[in-house]
Amino acid sequence: MVTELDLPAAVRRERIRAIVDEQGFARVTELSDRFGISEVTTRADLDALARDLVVQRIHGGAIALSPVPAPEQAFEQTAHAAAEQKRAIGVAAASLVQSGQAIVLDVGTTTTAIATALLARSELHDVVIITNALNIALSLEPAIPRFSVVVTGGTLRPLQHSLVDPLAGAVIEHIHADIAFVGCSGVDVEAGVTNVNLPEADVKRRMLAAAARSIVVADSSKLGLAYHSRIAPLSGIDGLITSSDADPRAIEQFERAGLQVTLVP
Repeated sequence: MVTELDLPAAVRRERIRAIVDEQGFARVTELSDRFGISEVTTRADLDALARDLVVQRIHGGAIALSPVPAPEQAFEQTAHAAAEQKRAIGVAAASLVQSGQAIVLDVGTTTTAIATALLARSELHDVVIITNALNIALSLEPAIPRFSVVVTGGTLRPLQHSLVDPLAGAVIEHIHADIAFVGCSGVDVEAGVTNVNLPEADVKRRMLAAAARSIVVADSSKLGLAYHSRIAPLSGIDGLITSSDADPRAIEQFERAGLQVTLVP
């Protein structure tokens, strides 16, 4: 009987591909233990699969070329998921903003919670908010003129009410913000911060580069997930705000990697 420990290379690689597709991401160490092969052989297998364009190699492993487990959902479909977590994350993120600052607010349900929390802070004034989310811009209208709201422009993506390239980056590349609050589809120690779609990931990368301080906001369901559109490695962000029901092992890994993690109730 043939076991995973003595599979032919072609069969082993097909099974590795199936694991990456199912999980969205697989580490070299995990696959090495699973198949009883050296990490050198595992890397060679992943390199071969990447050359065949069936997985994407990243540092420490590989990610699926297709988002897993589900296609992108519309804003309205996810707005009520983990609503209390997102509200608390929004309040914690908004507490970092000071009067006179310029901030970048990314698209998404969690960043929308930040906008709501900012609106509630009546003592804030002279805050400039740059966003590529139409719904966020409209929600902040009652705060004008305490806040100045700048919309990036660009091509509208109806799923998230977001503005993307062409043109979305034109405004972002000409600003310098104090803080950028960016959402995502997944945060993983090896894969970093990733997103389910490429157009928004490109804008998110520019947002991070345009700010002195970059904060990723993500509820606990997104921790440990990896998607094909990479936004940044963990070393490319300054902090993560997530909910306190997150897996302690995941938080420990993030902190061991040097990431500052803020847990909110």
